[in-house]
Amino acid sequence: MTVAHHTVRSWAAHEQHSKHDELAWKLAGVAFAAPPEDAVADMVVNRLIDNTGVAMAALNRAPVTAAREQALAFSRAGGATLFGVSRFARVDAAWAAWANSVAVRELDFHDTYLAADYSHPADNIPALLAVAQQCGSSGQALLRAIAIAYEVQIALTRGICLHAHKIDHIAHLGASVAVGLGALLGLDRDVIYQAVQHAVHVSCTTRQSRKGHISNWKAFAPAHAAKLAVEAVDRAMRGQTSPSPIYEGEDGVIARLLGGVGQAYDIQLPEEGAPVRSILESYTKAHSAEYQSQALIDLALRMRGRITDLEKIAAITIHTSHHTHYVIGSGAGDPQKMDPQASRETLDHSIMYIFAVALEDGEWHHEKSYLPARATRSATVRLWHKVSTLEDAGWTARYHATDPFERAFGGRVEIQMKDGSRIEDELAVADAHPAGAAPFGRPEYIGKFKSLTDGFLSISAQDRFLASAQALNSLKETQLDALMPELPSSDLHRCNRKGIF
Repeated sequence: MTVAHHTVRSWAAHEQHSKHDELAWKLAGVAFAAPPEDAVADMVVNRLIDNTGVAMAALNRAPVTAAREQALAFSRAGGATLFGVSRFARVDAAWAAWANSVAVRELDFHDTYLAADYSHPADNIPALLAVAQQCGSSGQALLRAIAIAYEVQIALTRGICLHAHKIDHIAHLGASVAVGLGALLGLDRDVIYQAVQHAVHVSCTTRQSRKGHISNWKAFAPAHAAKLAVEAVDRAMRGQTSPSPIYEGEDGVIARLLGGVGQAYDIQLPEEGAPVRSILESYTKAHSAEYQSQALIDLALRMRGRITDLEKIAAITIHTSHHTHYVIGSGAGDPQKMDPQASRETLDHSIMYIFAVALEDGEWHHEKSYLPARATRSATVRLWHKVSTLEDAGWTARYHATDPFERAFGGRVEIQMKDGSRIEDELAVADAHPAGAAPFGRPEYIGKFKSLTDGFLSISAQDRFLASAQALNSLKETQLDALMPELPSSDLHRCNRKGIF
């Protein structure tokens, strides 16, 4: 893929620039990319399968139930459908994007891309699918729009670190959904440009959502950005303008929220009209936990066979990257990460807890591994409190490596035994990573989907969904409903509290 580098910085009010020099305009141009190559189209299908499996497995969890009931209050003839809900109960696309995004994100079990910042690019898919249903788009148009949205979010994640300034990564999602919708609907570039600026302006939030006692909002955060982006596109389509230039302005995102005056960012985008390929650099999860724990879970499963008695462990030290140490490790300074009463969302951001449980159980399960009874087990708490992390410059360098074959998100583990002996091992990437020991291909995505939906989605319903998903590129406008599996209404829990809607 031919790449164009765009230098982005804040501009003083007196500096004169054309809108064609602005990052929002450059991002809008990605909407006009060439049709996806076969490998990209295949990966879009993989991620659609992946999203649906993790969403269906989360349907009766409290955040998903609440979001679903909010959405059902906004019924609309000819609107979009919700995961698990009858296709006859249609809702406004913005609210479908909201509820379906929460379902996808709740288990922290879908795909990831890590670079200067963090992202879960499959968060783009629910909003694009909802609008495609409501607006009568084809499967081919949806596939292309998904690939384009991935390209934008990954480019921004690669080039602009929001985390360093404690801004949550959903600010990049707002832009990518807006561009993806522009591609889906065939909008003029100026309309997409306005929508990007609106979406970015309103989706900049702080990272307190991922700090300390992590709440249910972690599942809602991408839904918030996606819904705002749908609304931004609608507003731009009606001829309305947005804060400009949103990135470069004297009071814009760079000047006031990121690096400030003098800070420049390099954004790499495909040459205009070229195909997009960045989805191939992203990766899914084999374990339901923060991505930076994936390789370390695999390492714990590998190392446990060398330990006959876990009570004889004196200390466990995980040498890892800056991001892993400070986000999910002891470098975060969050006492909640060591608290047996912590929320599931907090535990899935505690590598100390995750490594201890994987070492004890020899497996990782999206529900059982987080149960309160599991987290409060006395032997687990003892082992958990022996685990700490340290930043290692070598692992930090590999985390930020530009060569995807050198880039790594794992670490080295030292287990100090009470008798003075030491057990050491390291793993650079998760087994499921494209460069890992057991990389995911279509059979693994299908296997993950089936394992997550077994027991409540019939085999025939699984097969119908998989057939439709794998035929995405040829689905007609009336066939997108097949991408949203249904359950009997009696199988869906209700929220036990009333709201406004």
